[in-house]
Amino acid sequence: MIELRHLRTLMALKESGSLAGAAKKRFVTQSALSHQIKELETRINSAIFIRKSKPLSFTQEGARLLNLAEEILPKVMVTESDLKKGLDAESQSLKLGIECHSCFRWLMPVTEAFKQLAPDGRIDLSSRHLFDSLNALELGELDIVLTSDPVPGHALAYQHLFDFEVKLVVANDNPLAKETFIKPEQLAKQTLISYPVPLQRLDIYKHFLEPAGVEAGEQKQCDLTAMLLQRVACNDGIAALPSWSINESHGLNLSSVRLGAEGLKRPLFAAYHRNAANTNLIQKWLTLVAAEGLKLQRLAQQH
Repeated sequence: MIELRHLRTLMALKESGSLAGAAKKRFVTQSALSHQIKELETRINSAIFIRKSKPLSFTQEGARLLNLAEEILPKVMVTESDLKKGLDAESQSLKLGIECHSCFRWLMPVTEAFKQLAPDGRIDLSSRHLFDSLNALELGELDIVLTSDPVPGHALAYQHLFDFEVKLVVANDNPLAKETFIKPEQLAKQTLISYPVPLQRLDIYKHFLEPAGVEAGEQKQCDLTAMLLQRVACNDGIAALPSWSINESHGLNLSSVRLGAEGLKRPLFAAYHRNAANTNLIQKWLTLVAAEGLKLQRLAQQH
Protein backbone atom coordinates (compact mmCIF):
# COMPACT_ATOMS: atom_id res chain seq x y z
CA MET A 1 0.00 0.00 0.00
CA ILE A 2 1.31 3.43 -0.94
CA GLU A 3 1.32 5.73 2.09
CA LEU A 4 1.34 9.50 2.46
CA ARG A 5 4.90 9.37 3.82
CA HIS A 6 6.01 7.78 0.53
CA LEU A 7 4.36 10.55 -1.48
CA ARG A 8 5.93 13.21 0.72
CA THR A 9 9.34 11.60 0.19
CA LEU A 10 8.83 11.73 -3.59
CA MET A 11 7.99 15.43 -3.38
CA ALA A 12 11.11 16.02 -1.27
CA LEU A 13 13.22 14.19 -3.85
CA LYS A 14 11.83 16.33 -6.66
CA GLU A 15 12.26 19.59 -4.74
CA SER A 16 15.80 18.86 -3.48
CA GLY A 17 17.14 16.82 -6.41
CA SER A 18 19.15 14.49 -4.15
CA LEU A 19 18.82 11.88 -1.40
CA ALA A 20 20.74 14.04 1.06
CA GLY A 21 18.55 17.06 0.38
CA ALA A 22 15.35 15.01 0.59
CA ALA A 23 16.44 13.49 3.92
CA LYS A 24 17.02 16.98 5.29
CA LYS A 25 13.57 18.13 4.15
CA ARG A 26 11.94 15.06 5.72
CA PHE A 27 13.92 15.41 8.97
CA VAL A 28 15.28 11.86 8.76
CA THR A 29 18.73 10.38 8.17
CA GLN A 30 19.80 9.57 4.62
CA SER A 31 19.94 5.91 5.60
CA ALA A 32 16.33 5.98 6.86
CA LEU A 33 15.21 7.73 3.68
CA SER A 34 16.98 5.15 1.50
CA HIS A 35 15.28 2.38 3.46
CA GLN A 36 11.87 4.00 2.90
CA ILE A 37 12.51 4.33 -0.84
CA LYS A 38 13.60 0.70 -1.04
CA GLU A 39 10.40 -0.30 0.78
CA LEU A 40 8.29 1.61 -1.74
CA GLU A 41 10.16 0.14 -4.70
CA THR A 42 9.58 -3.36 -3.32
CA ARG A 43 5.87 -2.69 -3.03
CA ILE A 44 5.52 -1.49 -6.63
CA ASN A 45 8.17 -3.89 -7.93
CA SER A 46 9.98 -1.12 -9.75
CA ALA A 47 12.65 1.55 -9.23
CA ILE A 48 11.32 5.09 -8.74
CA PHE A 49 14.41 7.02 -9.88
CA ILE A 50 17.58 6.37 -11.85
CA ARG A 51 20.54 5.87 -9.52
CA LYS A 52 23.55 8.21 -9.89
CA SER A 53 21.64 10.48 -12.27
CA LYS A 54 22.45 14.20 -12.05
CA PRO A 55 20.13 15.94 -11.78
CA LEU A 56 18.00 13.23 -10.22
CA SER A 57 15.78 11.61 -12.84
CA PHE A 58 12.59 9.68 -12.12
CA THR A 59 11.65 6.43 -13.87
CA GLN A 60 8.29 6.19 -15.63
CA GLU A 61 6.82 4.51 -12.53
CA GLY A 62 8.36 7.14 -10.28
CA ALA A 63 6.94 9.91 -12.45
CA ARG A 64 3.44 8.42 -12.12
CA LEU A 65 3.82 8.32 -8.36
CA LEU A 66 5.08 11.89 -8.37
CA ASN A 67 2.00 12.99 -10.34
CA LEU A 68 -0.13 11.23 -7.70
CA ALA A 69 1.75 13.03 -4.93
CA GLU A 70 1.25 16.41 -6.61
CA GLU A 71 -2.48 15.70 -6.88
CA ILE A 72 -3.10 14.14 -3.47
CA LEU A 73 -0.87 16.04 -1.04
CA PRO A 74 -2.36 19.52 -1.64
CA LYS A 75 -5.85 18.07 -1.02
CA VAL A 76 -4.63 16.43 2.17
CA MET A 77 -3.16 19.73 3.36
CA VAL A 78 -6.38 21.64 2.62
CA THR A 79 -8.48 18.99 4.39
CA GLU A 80 -6.19 19.01 7.43
CA SER A 81 -6.47 22.80 7.55
CA ASP A 82 -10.26 22.70 7.27
CA LEU A 83 -10.51 20.06 9.99
CA LYS A 84 -8.26 22.10 12.24
CA LYS A 85 -10.43 25.16 11.69
CA GLY A 86 -13.49 23.02 12.41
CA LEU A 87 -12.01 21.83 15.69
CA ASP A 88 -11.11 25.37 16.66
CA ALA A 89 -14.63 26.55 15.85
CA GLU A 90 -16.49 23.61 17.34
CA SER A 91 -17.04 25.46 20.58
CA GLN A 92 -18.88 28.20 18.73
CA SER A 93 -22.01 26.60 17.29
CA LEU A 94 -24.46 23.71 17.57
CA LYS A 95 -27.10 23.11 14.91
CA LEU A 96 -30.07 21.48 16.63
CA GLY A 97 -32.93 19.70 14.86
CA ILE A 98 -36.20 18.91 16.64
CA GLU A 99 -38.87 16.37 15.72
CA CYS A 100 -41.25 17.80 18.33
CA HIS A 101 -43.25 21.01 17.91
CA SER A 102 -44.03 21.30 21.62
CA CYS A 103 -40.37 21.06 22.71
CA PHE A 104 -39.50 24.62 21.74
CA ARG A 105 -41.04 26.21 24.82
CA TRP A 106 -39.12 24.25 27.44
CA LEU A 107 -35.91 24.35 25.39
CA MET A 108 -35.72 28.11 25.83
CA PRO A 109 -34.57 27.88 29.49
CA VAL A 110 -32.03 25.26 28.40
CA THR A 111 -30.67 27.66 25.81
CA GLU A 112 -30.29 30.38 28.44
CA ALA A 113 -28.49 27.97 30.79
CA PHE A 114 -26.23 26.92 27.93
CA LYS A 115 -25.14 30.53 27.43
CA GLN A 116 -23.92 30.53 31.03
CA LEU A 117 -22.13 27.18 30.67
CA ALA A 118 -20.56 27.94 27.27
CA PRO A 119 -20.44 31.74 26.80
CA ASP A 120 -18.92 31.43 23.32
CA GLY A 121 -21.42 28.79 22.21
CA ARG A 122 -24.30 29.42 19.83
CA ILE A 123 -27.43 27.32 19.39
CA ASP A 124 -29.17 27.25 16.02
CA LEU A 125 -32.61 25.85 16.90
CA SER A 126 -34.55 24.76 13.84
CA SER A 127 -37.54 22.68 12.76
CA ARG A 128 -36.65 23.14 9.08
CA HIS A 129 -35.79 19.43 8.79
CA LEU A 130 -38.77 18.33 10.90
CA PHE A 131 -39.67 15.27 8.80
CA ASP A 132 -36.17 14.46 7.61
CA SER A 133 -33.98 15.50 10.52
CA LEU A 134 -32.04 12.25 10.96
CA ASN A 135 -31.08 12.28 7.29
CA ALA A 136 -30.00 15.92 7.67
CA LEU A 137 -27.92 14.87 10.67
CA GLU A 138 -26.18 12.13 8.68
CA LEU A 139 -25.46 14.63 5.91
CA GLY A 140 -23.83 17.00 8.38
CA GLU A 141 -26.52 19.70 8.14
CA LEU A 142 -27.32 19.25 11.85
CA ASP A 143 -25.25 18.42 14.95
CA ILE A 144 -27.99 17.06 17.22
CA VAL A 145 -31.53 15.81 16.69
CA LEU A 146 -34.07 15.36 19.48
CA THR A 147 -36.33 12.45 18.58
CA SER A 148 -38.58 9.80 20.09
CA ASP A 149 -38.11 7.45 17.14
CA PRO A 150 -34.46 6.41 16.78
CA VAL A 151 -33.36 4.63 13.62
CA PRO A 152 -30.21 2.71 14.61
CA GLY A 153 -27.29 3.11 12.27
CA HIS A 154 -23.52 2.82 12.36
CA ALA A 155 -22.90 6.54 11.99
CA LEU A 156 -25.29 7.83 14.67
CA ALA A 157 -25.31 7.47 18.44
CA TYR A 158 -28.53 7.74 20.46
CA GLN A 159 -28.47 9.02 24.03
CA HIS A 160 -31.58 8.58 26.16
CA LEU A 161 -32.46 11.85 27.88
CA PHE A 162 -35.74 11.20 29.70
CA ASP A 163 -39.23 9.72 29.34
CA PHE A 164 -42.46 11.66 29.17
CA GLU A 165 -46.15 10.81 29.13
CA VAL A 166 -48.56 11.63 26.35
CA LYS A 167 -52.11 12.27 27.62
CA LEU A 168 -55.45 12.84 25.98
CA VAL A 169 -56.71 16.42 26.30
CA VAL A 170 -60.46 17.05 26.08
CA ALA A 171 -62.95 19.75 27.02
CA ASN A 172 -64.31 19.46 30.56
CA ASP A 173 -67.83 18.74 29.27
CA ASN A 174 -66.61 15.97 26.95
CA PRO A 175 -67.80 12.55 28.25
CA LEU A 176 -64.21 11.27 27.98
CA ALA A 177 -63.14 13.73 30.69
CA LYS A 178 -64.86 11.55 33.31
CA GLU A 179 -62.84 8.44 32.45
CA THR A 180 -59.98 7.21 34.65
CA PHE A 181 -58.15 6.13 31.52
CA ILE A 182 -58.98 5.86 27.83
CA LYS A 183 -59.21 2.69 25.75
CA PRO A 184 -58.28 2.88 22.04
CA GLU A 185 -61.79 1.96 20.85
CA GLN A 186 -63.21 4.99 22.67
CA LEU A 187 -61.35 7.24 20.22
CA ALA A 188 -62.62 5.60 17.03
CA LYS A 189 -63.63 8.24 14.48
CA GLN A 190 -62.91 11.05 16.96
CA THR A 191 -61.69 14.31 15.41
CA LEU A 192 -58.03 14.71 16.31
CA ILE A 193 -56.39 18.13 16.60
CA SER A 194 -52.61 18.00 16.27
CA TYR A 195 -49.52 19.92 15.27
CA PRO A 196 -48.83 19.90 11.50
CA VAL A 197 -47.48 16.34 11.53
CA PRO A 198 -48.68 13.46 9.32
CA LEU A 199 -51.13 11.20 11.14
CA GLN A 200 -48.81 8.20 10.77
CA ARG A 201 -46.11 10.00 12.79
CA LEU A 202 -48.32 10.96 15.74
CA ASP A 203 -47.67 9.05 18.97
CA ILE A 204 -51.36 8.53 19.64
CA TYR A 205 -51.76 6.90 16.24
CA LYS A 206 -48.50 4.92 16.02
CA HIS A 207 -48.47 3.66 19.61
CA PHE A 208 -52.11 3.64 20.71
CA LEU A 209 -54.71 3.52 17.93
CA GLU A 210 -52.94 1.62 15.14
CA PRO A 211 -51.71 -1.30 17.33
CA ALA A 212 -55.32 -1.77 18.49
CA GLY A 213 -56.66 -1.67 14.93
CA VAL A 214 -58.67 1.48 15.63
CA GLU A 215 -59.26 3.87 12.76
CA ALA A 216 -58.59 7.53 13.49
CA GLY A 217 -61.12 10.19 12.67
CA GLU A 218 -60.58 13.50 10.89
CA GLN A 219 -57.27 15.22 11.60
CA LYS A 220 -57.17 18.99 12.05
CA GLN A 221 -53.77 20.64 12.25
CA CYS A 222 -52.65 23.63 14.26
CA ASP A 223 -49.21 25.27 14.56
CA LEU A 224 -49.47 26.90 17.99
CA THR A 225 -50.05 25.10 21.28
CA ALA A 226 -52.20 27.89 22.72
CA MET A 227 -54.53 27.86 19.70
CA LEU A 228 -54.65 24.07 19.70
CA LEU A 229 -55.71 23.99 23.36
CA GLN A 230 -58.39 26.64 22.77
CA ARG A 231 -59.86 24.61 19.91
CA VAL A 232 -60.01 21.54 22.15
CA ALA A 233 -61.68 23.60 24.89
CA CYS A 234 -64.32 24.61 22.31
CA ASN A 235 -65.00 20.90 21.55
CA ASP A 236 -63.55 21.22 18.06
CA GLY A 237 -61.86 17.89 18.68
CA ILE A 238 -59.52 16.05 21.03
CA ALA A 239 -55.71 16.13 21.27
CA ALA A 240 -52.86 14.01 22.60
CA LEU A 241 -50.04 16.07 24.07
CA PRO A 242 -46.96 15.71 26.27
CA SER A 243 -47.42 16.78 29.87
CA TRP A 244 -45.43 20.00 29.38
CA SER A 245 -47.91 21.23 26.76
CA ILE A 246 -50.84 20.45 29.02
CA ASN A 247 -49.26 22.69 31.66
CA GLU A 248 -50.03 25.62 29.34
CA SER A 249 -53.79 25.02 29.62
CA HIS A 250 -54.32 27.19 32.71
CA GLY A 251 -57.60 29.11 32.54
CA LEU A 252 -59.10 26.83 29.89
CA ASN A 253 -61.89 24.33 30.54
CA LEU A 254 -59.76 21.29 29.80
CA SER A 255 -59.09 17.90 31.32
CA SER A 256 -56.26 15.46 30.68
CA VAL A 257 -56.81 11.70 30.81
CA ARG A 258 -54.33 8.83 30.72
CA LEU A 259 -54.13 6.86 27.48
CA GLY A 260 -54.41 3.21 28.52
CA ALA A 261 -54.30 1.81 32.03
CA GLU A 262 -50.52 2.22 32.21
CA GLY A 263 -50.36 5.46 30.31
CA LEU A 264 -48.65 6.19 26.99
CA LYS A 265 -44.99 6.72 27.89
CA ARG A 266 -42.52 7.88 25.27
CA PRO A 267 -38.74 8.32 25.39
CA LEU A 268 -36.76 11.30 24.19
CA PHE A 269 -33.38 10.61 22.61
CA ALA A 270 -30.59 12.80 21.35
CA ALA A 271 -29.02 11.63 18.11
CA TYR A 272 -25.56 12.78 17.05
CA HIS A 273 -22.55 11.50 15.10
CA ARG A 274 -20.51 8.92 16.99
CA ASN A 275 -17.29 10.59 15.89
CA ALA A 276 -18.46 14.20 16.09
CA ALA A 277 -15.63 16.70 16.44
CA ASN A 278 -17.70 18.80 18.89
CA THR A 279 -18.67 15.94 21.21
CA ASN A 280 -17.72 17.91 24.34
CA LEU A 281 -20.04 20.76 23.43
CA ILE A 282 -22.82 18.31 22.54
CA GLN A 283 -22.53 16.65 25.94
CA LYS A 284 -22.69 20.00 27.75
CA TRP A 285 -25.93 20.75 25.93
CA LEU A 286 -27.43 17.30 26.56
CA THR A 287 -26.62 17.46 30.27
CA LEU A 288 -28.77 20.58 30.49
CA VAL A 289 -31.58 19.00 28.43
CA ALA A 290 -31.65 15.93 30.70
CA ALA A 291 -31.78 18.14 33.80
CA GLU A 292 -34.68 20.12 32.33
CA GLY A 293 -36.41 16.80 31.59
CA LEU A 294 -36.28 15.88 35.28
CA LYS A 295 -37.92 19.21 36.12
CA LEU A 296 -40.68 18.54 33.59
CA GLN A 297 -41.28 15.09 35.07
CA ARG A 298 -41.56 16.45 38.60
CA LEU A 299 -43.94 19.14 37.41
CA ALA A 300 -46.10 16.55 35.61
CA GLN A 301 -46.33 14.46 38.80
CA GLN A 302 -47.76 17.45 40.66
CA HIS A 303 -50.72 17.63 38.27
